[in-house]
Amino acid sequence: MTTRRIFLKQAAASAIAATTTTAGIQNVSAKNIEPNVLDVIDCHTHFYDPSRPQGVPWPRKNTPLYRTVLPKDLRALPKPAPLSGTVIVEASRWVEDNQWLLDLAKDDPFIVGIVGNLQPQSETFAADLKRFAANPLYRGIRVSHKATDQLLAENNLKPFQLLAEHNLELDINGPPAMLETAAKLSTELPELRIVVNHVGNISIDEKGPQIEWINAMKKAASHKNVFCKVSGLVEGAQRANGGKKSPCDVDFYRSYLDVLWNAFGDDRLIYGSNWPVSDRAASYATLQQIVLDYVTQLGPEQTKKFFSLNAQTAYKWLDRKGRNQHIR
Repeated sequence: MTTRRIFLKQAAASAIAATTTTAGIQNVSAKNIEPNVLDVIDCHTHFYDPSRPQGVPWPRKNTPLYRTVLPKDLRALPKPAPLSGTVIVEASRWVEDNQWLLDLAKDDPFIVGIVGNLQPQSETFAADLKRFAANPLYRGIRVSHKATDQLLAENNLKPFQLLAEHNLELDINGPPAMLETAAKLSTELPELRIVVNHVGNISIDEKGPQIEWINAMKKAASHKNVFCKVSGLVEGAQRANGGKKSPCDVDFYRSYLDVLWNAFGDDRLIYGSNWPVSDRAASYATLQQIVLDYVTQLGPEQTKKFFSLNAQTAYKWLDRKGRNQHIR
């Protein structure tokens, strides 16, 4: 599925690699990456604390995920490329858990943004959104494709218009049908930035992508306000292989990644891990190495865009560490 454009970029990247110094992306796909060589923002993590008096609505008890998970735990994980920061995605439907994350982020510059969880059909949605949007760390919300489809069917775009008015984005999650949802909504509201989660939650196997997913990705990507988060790859592979640990070789995922790059180009693909959910399929080091091995072959500028700059465009995340990068 590799196109002439991808082939030429790979050839160019090989030439660049021979002369790139540590000021660029030298040896990025190797295990011994020097700190500060590459700015890496993980744009899909979950944090929660079941030991709180009120507990948590997710994850469920008696599951491996049911444990306290905080930013320090993510920072401590072995990984080929150190993280500069993270954008948290709230999985809890409790309104006040949006505030819990904001409180968690208050004194931790590692957290550069929060994608909240508010129900757009709620009578208090507008007030809740205004309240949380007052905090510049609050960068958007995540909704299910079902909720989005329902509002589209009712021709009720007000909740999404409010997001755009607050300069916030919308994450959409769900099965591959979410790609059609993203395309429909982006047509109605081209000013709203939309981020597709987990590459459409497809199953990934050695046969390669199905034509239905390819066409749906192309349709969603044809709208310039739609971005795609390259997260959920190892989970997709796990779904296809009966729950076993996922392959760690980039070639297993390459045909799917080619489709994404051909559809969205260099400027609208975003790095995310879905950690700690991803632990069930592969280690953090494995999932990060897969995309490092793919993206670094496209060249240093593409690598920088994928790991941080594109997310600045989509999320407008806050540079809390003075990385001297320009939010576009």
